[in-house]
Amino acid sequence: QAQLVESGGGLVQVGDSLRLSCVASGRTFSSDAMGWFRQVPEKEREFVAAITWNDITDYADSVKGRFTISRDNAKNTIYLQMNSLNSEDTAVYYCAGQRIGLSLRGNYRFWGPGTQVTVSS
Repeated sequence: QAQLVESGGGLVQVGDSLRLSCVASGRTFSSDAMGWFRQVPEKEREFVAAITWNDITDYADSVKGRFTISRDNAKNTIYLQMNSLNSEDTAVYYCAGQRIGLSLRGNYRFWGPGTQVTVSS
């Protein structure tokens, strides 16, 4: 059974950086698109970033230029480097693997349990 587990979340201040990691186990995702989403209470989950098997990336407008998604297939891991964090980035961040359909911003088959990122002013 495939599993995704996020790590790297925490409490930081406005302007700080964090790097999230997502380690996959149970199967390889080297041929799949993978993504990051986030959710705050009482709001729908929103797309953050995604990367295809051949390193094509896509970003939400709100994080473009500040966040960078990358992958290391040898480690079955993807990363989300988050710079210049602001309070609106506070959310639970979820890793997702193997998209369903054509859109990188759509649904995925596998999801991690999430990691909390809190940006304090």
